[in-house]
Amino acid sequence: MLYWLTELSDGGDFFNLFRYITFRSGGAFMTALIFGFIFGQPLINVLRRKQGKGQPIRDDGPEGHFVKAGTPTMGGLLILSALVVSTLLWARLDNPFVWLVLFVTMAFGLIGFADDFAKVSKQNTAGVPGRVRLLLGFLISGIAGYWATLYHPEALQYKLALPVFKDTLINLGYIFIPFAMIVIVGSANAVNLTDGLDGLAIMPVMIASATLGVIAYAVGRVDFTEYLDVHYVPGTGEILIFVAGLVGGGLGFLWYNAPPAAVFMGDTGSLALGGALGAIAVATKHEIVLAIVGGLFVVEALSVIIQVLYFKRTGKRVFLMAPIHHHYEKKGWAEPQIVIRFWIIALILAMIGLATLKVR
Repeated sequence: MLYWLTELSDGGDFFNLFRYITFRSGGAFMTALIFGFIFGQPLINVLRRKQGKGQPIRDDGPEGHFVKAGTPTMGGLLILSALVVSTLLWARLDNPFVWLVLFVTMAFGLIGFADDFAKVSKQNTAGVPGRVRLLLGFLISGIAGYWATLYHPEALQYKLALPVFKDTLINLGYIFIPFAMIVIVGSANAVNLTDGLDGLAIMPVMIASATLGVIAYAVGRVDFTEYLDVHYVPGTGEILIFVAGLVGGGLGFLWYNAPPAAVFMGDTGSLALGGALGAIAVATKHEIVLAIVGGLFVVEALSVIIQVLYFKRTGKRVFLMAPIHHHYEKKGWAEPQIVIRFWIIALILAMIGLATLKVR
């Protein structure tokens, strides 16, 4: 919205700053951060009054989680509100990729909100049936996948780019859209599975999104793509402003989600933010890099899949409890110890993913 101020510029004054994505990204970050600090506590107070007993705790979960009973959920509303306000204020609203990632984020946020509302109102952990969530998720992702192809350069449409291998493209044809659906839905649900400890999901999400934001900015500049030998996708640079709002809103939320959490993110936040990561990866043609950058989420999801399949086959468990962060809880690791170590792993994987831009 503020981009229109450039029309008042003569090329050498303050208003000229609004032409720069980096300047507007800084503005988006600060806007979202301040929004989170201002509205965080009032939102928590409202959620506590409305929800009463808060998020229901699983009976079969780790024993230490029962002390968290009564903590309100749906804290993702704070992140999403800060993200939307900052993006609409600082991004160019004529950019289709900005609207693409906003659409996916808010649509998955609505699914998560419905799930959280069902859990809180019925005071059980069932929520919206999994099949319904998946069906809606695939519908949203199908729209997003087709949307992305409309604005990709013709040379990249319906094609899969491989990291490290320069100029290598795999033509998936119309299979690209189902592939994009799997990437987005898989990302959303992987982040959702990771959100099980105070602060565990939000920091890796911020790390992964910041990394993808740098990639989006790089692939959206022709000079950077020529230097790095990566594929140029015009317009993706504006995604950095969305990411800056996400990181700012995420930090504002983490202020209240730090152990002991005053509020949980809930599916409202985890599904939305996971969907956002998938949408950014599809928009920037870095779907495989997402699996590296978000490797922590991949491991969390795989631990659940492995546990379920192995138990159905043998009646035994591979892990003491899945997702894998609960396995370490069962082994006696303290919650902050698990969270911080997982943050470190997320940061290492992000650096590896970022290195793919230059390793050719």
